[in-house]
Formats: sequence, C-alpha cells, structure tokens
Amino acid sequence: MERRPTQTPSSAAPYLAAPYLAAVLAGTAVFVLYLVTLAPSTAFWDTSEYIATAHILGIPHPPGNPLFVVIARVFSVLLSPLGLSVAVRINVFAALTSAAAATFMFLIAHRVASVFVQERWMALAGAGVSTLLSATTYTVWNQSTVNEKVYTVSVLVIAAVSWLTVLWYDNRDQPKNGRYLLAALYLLVLGSTNHLMSVLPLPGLLIVLAIGGVGVLADKSLWLRAIPLVLLGLSFNMVLPVRAADDPVINEGEPTCASVGSALVATFTNGKAGCPALAANLQRLQYAKPPVDERMAPFGSQLLNYFQYFDWQWSRGVAASEVPGNARLPFTLLFLGLGFLGLYAAYRADKVLFAYLAVLAGVLTLGLVFYLNFKYGFSLAPEVTDMTRHEVRERDYFFIGGFALWGMLAGLGLTWAWATVARVQGSAKSALVTSPVLLVALIPLGLNWQWASRAGDWAARDWAYDLLMSTEPYAILFTNGDNDTFPLWYLQEVEGIRKDVTVIVGQYLQTTWYPKQLQRLTSPGRQRPYVAPEGVTLYQDPGLPDSAITSADPILLDGVIGGQLDQELSLPLGGMAMAYPAGTVLDRIHRLALAFIRDSEGKRPIYFATTAGLMSELGLHPWGVRQGLATKLVILPPDYLDAQGYTVGPPELGAERFDVPRSLELYDNVYSYRSIKDRTFWPDKSTLNIPWQYYALSLQLADALERHEGSPEVVDRLRQDAAMFQVLTLGTPGT
Repeated sequence: MERRPTQTPSSAAPYLAAPYLAAVLAGTAVFVLYLVTLAPSTAFWDTSEYIATAHILGIPHPPGNPLFVVIARVFSVLLSPLGLSVAVRINVFAALTSAAAATFMFLIAHRVASVFVQERWMALAGAGVSTLLSATTYTVWNQSTVNEKVYTVSVLVIAAVSWLTVLWYDNRDQPKNGRYLLAALYLLVLGSTNHLMSVLPLPGLLIVLAIGGVGVLADKSLWLRAIPLVLLGLSFNMVLPVRAADDPVINEGEPTCASVGSALVATFTNGKAGCPALAANLQRLQYAKPPVDERMAPFGSQLLNYFQYFDWQWSRGVAASEVPGNARLPFTLLFLGLGFLGLYAAYRADKVLFAYLAVLAGVLTLGLVFYLNFKYGFSLAPEVTDMTRHEVRERDYFFIGGFALWGMLAGLGLTWAWATVARVQGSAKSALVTSPVLLVALIPLGLNWQWASRAGDWAARDWAYDLLMSTEPYAILFTNGDNDTFPLWYLQEVEGIRKDVTVIVGQYLQTTWYPKQLQRLTSPGRQRPYVAPEGVTLYQDPGLPDSAITSADPILLDGVIGGQLDQELSLPLGGMAMAYPAGTVLDRIHRLALAFIRDSEGKRPIYFATTAGLMSELGLHPWGVRQGLATKLVILPPDYLDAQGYTVGPPELGAERFDVPRSLELYDNVYSYRSIKDRTFWPDKSTLNIPWQYYALSLQLADALERHEGSPEVVDRLRQDAAMFQVLTLGTPGT
C-alpha cells in the first residue's frame, strides 16, 4: 500500500485527487438512510406551509423563499410519475439536498485528511466517517427526513461553496481558476433567495482570498464578470411580486408592486428601497425583530441555549430531558473534543484551509448566536415564568449548518487520532489493526435514530383532518398559531380536503394584507365549494354563501386600529347585544375578528380551534359549544342556549358546553388517529397540546356519557383511549 507524506502542502501539495465517485457513493448512502427514516406525510410547524406553497407556487412567510418554492415545485413535478404523494416528494427533496451536502462534506474531509494519513485508503475511510458524523447529527438528520424548513437547501449551498473554495485554493496558480470563485459567488447570492443562511460562508471565503489570493482581490476583470452573476442571482426574488400578482391562496406578505422598476429596486437592494410590499417581505418587517444590540435575553443564556442544542446532536436518545447535564454529557464532550481535534488536524494539514474552516465554524456558532438574538430557550430558564420572554419552540434548526460542519470536523479529529495511533504503532498493518477506533462514528447513528426518524409519523396530517372535519360546511375557523393553521393549509391545498373552510390566523389580522385577502378568497366568485371526503356523510351542503366574510370596504379594513374604548361598544349578535364596556382594550385583531363574526353570522358557522386565546379575549367563551376538537360559536340568550340540550362538563374538565352526539360521531366514525393514539413517544414538547386535545376530548366524552347513563362499554373504551393519549401528554420516556 502506498504511504502518504505528512508535511504541510505548498501550492503543489501532495494531497490526493478528489474522489468524486466515492463522494457520490457516500452521499447516496446518506440519502438511503434518510429515505428509510423519511416522514410519510407532513409534520408540525412550518412543514405544511412549505409543502403547500411548493405545491401551488404560493408565497410562504417572509422573506418568501422563492428559490426553495420554485425548485421544490419542479422537483415535485419530476417525481410525480413515481406515484408518490406530494408530501413525500417534497420530503425527498429535503433528503436529497442534505445528502448532496454530505457529498461535498466527503470531498472536503478527504482533501484535509489526505495530507496527514499514511495510506490512500485511510483518506477515504476518514472522509467516510466524517460524512457519517455530519449526516447523523440529530438536527441535520431530523430536518432531512421531512421538509420542515428551507435550511437543507442552504446547507447544500454552504457545503458546495466550501468545496469551490477548496478547489480555487488548490488551483490558484492555474489559468481560469477564477471560475471557481465566480461559481461560489453566484451560489452565495442565489442561495440568499432561499434564505440568508446561504451567505454565511462569505467571511471564510474572504479570509482565504486575503491569505492566499495572489492578487485576486485586485483582479478587475474577475469582478466585472461577477457583477452580472450577482444581479442574476438576486433577480430570483422577482418571483415574489410576479407570483403575488396572481393572488395565490397562500400569499403571505402579498409582495405586489406597482411597477417592474420598483420591484427591481427592492430586489437589488435587498429591501432597502423600492416597492414597499416587496421590501417589507425581504426585510421581514412583519416580525419586528429588535436590533442585535437590544438583547432579548442575556448573551450567556443564549450561549447556554446553543450548548443545549449542541448537546442533542450526538446522543439524543440517551436522555429524554431537553436540558443538558445528564447521561448525554460524556458523548457531548467526546464529540466537542473531536471537533477541536479536527480543527487542529486541519491546521496541521493546511493553515489556509484551517482558517476557512475555523471562520466558518465561528460564524455558524457564535456568530449566529449573536445575530439571531433569541429569547430565553423554550425549555430553559424556568425561573423566567413569563412565557412571552421564551421562544415558542426549540430553535436548533437555525444551527443545522454548524452541526453538519462540526460533525465533519469531529470525523477529521477521529481520523487524526486514528492516524496518529497507527503511526506510533509503526507496523505495516497498524492502520488496519487500529481501524476499529473509527466505530466511534457510529454512536450518533445508533443513539439518534429514534429521535431523528420520522418514519410512520402521520400525526400532523391526521390532526389537521380531524380539526377541519370538526367544522360544518363553509365554516370560519379562527386559529392561534402555526400548528393549528399550517397543517390545515396543507390538507386543503395539497390533499384538497375541506377547501370550503375559511381558516383565519388570528395573529395575521394585525397586517394590512391579510384581511383583504380573506375577503377576496371568500367572495362569491372565489369561495370554494364543500366536498365531503369519501365515506363521510355527517354534513349536508347548504349551498355556497352569497357574500364574503365581511362587506366592509377594503380601505376601511386598512384603517382599523386598536386601542382602549372611550365608550361602551354594543355589537348586535344572535339577537343579543354583546357589550364591551368603556375602558376595554380591543386591538386590531380583536376588532377585525368581531367584524368578521358580525358580518358572517347566520351565513357561515363560526368556530375556534380553542376556547383559549382569541375566543377568550373577545369574551365569547360562554357561547362556545364543543364539537369534537373545535368549539362552535352559538350566540343565543342564556335560557335558549341551555334549552338546546348541550351537556356542560364539570369544572375540572373545563366546564365547557358539549354537543355529545356530534362529538361522539366525529370521534368514532370520522377522526383518524395515526401516530397519535398508537404511540408512546412524542419528541417535541412544544407540540404536546396536540395529544392533550385528544386526551381532554376522550375524558369529556366519557364523563358526559357516564352522567347521562350512556353505554358503560363506550365509557370504558373512551377512558382507555384517554389513558393512551395521556402517555403522550406526559411527553417523552423518563419525563
């Protein structure tokens, strides 16, 4: 076997040629792993939004992610002959982009390892374990089995740009080497139209140019060629105003522009000027994020939050607790040390490439912690009891690029340790004899599998189906956030189920674009008809409504503002006058919701996904009647309401009015519970309210039937179901 030199390379370095075939094989193996653990449908949080917008070429939440939407749509169309569902096609897209990133990670790791290992096959083995560790870190794996975010595309851009940087550096004395830089620059800019995470390799690239650039920074011809590439890459954001003008069903931010010129100005200035709607989208003004010098939590707490997520990456299944400092810690410290050893190995192999990797690692960790400026972590700082000062969920996905990189560095560190031991041994077979040390790279594969895999998980899809089917035809359904909204969008736009229901996201009513969109989408020309899902005969179609959810002039909708009432507000509803006394604070969301309810009463049934939140804030909960998972607004005088035969539950179960026959029919003959009733593992504590809804429903039904002398067998079955749902409401094993 041929031995390799160990000295630091010059421009004519003794590193091995790039093994592209081996890299593709490694990426393919990663792809197969992701397919084995792939989600069969949608998932919670942003998954449904991105699958739906990719399917209909809609516009997701700002900044709109046009590159993702277009490429995912094309990919979905190309896979359609395979007979896969739309959700699976988009999930495969996430798996493929991550696997492609792993291919580039293999090439980078091989380039570094080939300098310090003794034999050719050792470089391949080292690149292999580096790729394995990079691909099986918890967050990378978990985000690659379902398209929850757009970040797998950005990780691919980061990995590809990193490899192009290596190629330029290794060929910097060759003619036409500028093509690598131009390709890297184009990918950075184009990737920014997917997400700004894509531009994070730029500081490292500039460091490489500054150290080994040999005058490239002063090459005017190169930068003149770069200008049209930058403009071409940025121009992809023009997809947003073009598509917004078609008014798709999901058109968040509605970035329409009065002219092409104003759209181009906003596009090429990244929202600093030009078309106001497009600029607001690109700048994410809807979220009103404070500047980084106004820390939303102490920086030390933000660093702890990052370490918490780093602690998950190597052995998530060892301990269910989200908080670090348990049985995961030895594994965490091991791979933390191996990552630093990998940086040391890169330093010994090539100081310029070390500089790139070190800067990139710093940007993807400390740099992001500072820039993202998170609130207190969702599961950290229990002493901060005000939950508005916490993130609404765990945010580990923002660091997916850093975890992928650190996994690769840990693999390099493991390879360095292996090569060092083999060199000390000194025998011809020492590398082979000591190779079992590489089995350390299998730890994340084994200990993350249960948590990273989403195979067989139908929970979000079935939750959406059950919630939509809880409402009558042409209902208005007020929701409160991502998880009772986006899965409904997915079911309506992708699977075509219950498109008649108008889902209103309460939080979005604060914007100017959303109320007018709702008015247009529910107008007689655009209101979609009720179509009963196959086998469901619960509802009869009353016919299309003859008006939109509000008759208000769109200009008046723009002018609605919130504030304290100067005098009593009396709102006629259901033959009653809903009174809001002087001094009551009603913000824009409240006033618009009341306007929609007033204008739709008697024309459309009105539901709330929960009695908490908007329904309670509006003081409407006394008129709520539970129908399965949703609560219908039945505004009648108290005596008339009590005469309707509804069951009122005990205080310990919420004291809600309950339509028992309708709820039982839904529960037994309509709902689907895949991955909700038949599982004992719920990894995301921030979505535990989902199984809790089923737990409460089964208990309430059992109580109602028991008090009205219902079938003891049915009561017993419902209580057994409640016990199964309760396992999920407790969270995860050991918690």
